[in-house]
Amino acid sequence: MSISIVLPAKNESEGLRRTLPALRAAWPDAEIIVVDDGSTDDTAQIAATLGARVLSSPYSMGNGAAIKRGARAARGEVIVFMDADGQHDPGHISLLLAELDRGYDMAVGARNASGQASIGRGAANALYNRLASWMTGHKVQDLTSGFRAVRAAKFREFLHLLPNGFSYPTTSTMAFFRSAYPVTYVPIDVAKRVGTQSHIRPLRDGIRFLLIIFKIATLYSPLKLFLPTSLGFAALGLGHYAWTYFNEGRFTNMSALMLSAAVIVFLIGLISEQITSLTYNTRTDRP
Repeated sequence: MSISIVLPAKNESEGLRRTLPALRAAWPDAEIIVVDDGSTDDTAQIAATLGARVLSSPYSMGNGAAIKRGARAARGEVIVFMDADGQHDPGHISLLLAELDRGYDMAVGARNASGQASIGRGAANALYNRLASWMTGHKVQDLTSGFRAVRAAKFREFLHLLPNGFSYPTTSTMAFFRSAYPVTYVPIDVAKRVGTQSHIRPLRDGIRFLLIIFKIATLYSPLKLFLPTSLGFAALGLGHYAWTYFNEGRFTNMSALMLSAAVIVFLIGLISEQITSLTYNTRTDRP
């Protein structure tokens, strides 16, 4: 299989000085693409000097946008995505490719607890993993890992679903599961990042990552999110009605409001489920 390695990079000149020579030494025949996401340092120049194919953006569009640009430009049958900050070992790429040889369509490098950026991030990722495992019925070991190998043709089917921000790993993983493309996880160790601090800001991106929880559900099976909510409203409505009936002998507006909310939420979930099915069924099937 021909291989393209895509590295989204924003102000990662120091990391690229270490990552690109190691990549070229380990994978001399691979196409290496660095997507410069509006860097203000010499990221593009360093990448070009070290032999990478450089795609530059005039301004920052986001990590997901860089991934989409790189995926469109990649010529390989398999695309490997990895960070440009030196955290990922090029030697681990062979572990991911071995899983694709076994028949998987996506292989993800799963970080251990020591590979998380902070305790808070680790706890949040653990929550995402548990939710995704419940939604898909498969063990999800690292939903947000950016180190993965995918079959290029199948990954491009979902480019229109990928956000421009940081949650592309979540979206692509759930899309593969939803389309019955087999996904597997490979345990890896990650090194300390090189260069500037992480572009993720806890306060600003905390809300965004919280929304990932809802995106996981709506991407995979919205009814699994809406149905429990609907049942909750129904239980509250019936419970409130029972209390008012035995104490006041009447049916109140609050009971009617909660029962109506239960019906509305259920119908919204049903419509969302159909829209989700249409989203995945309109793609062109490929072997």
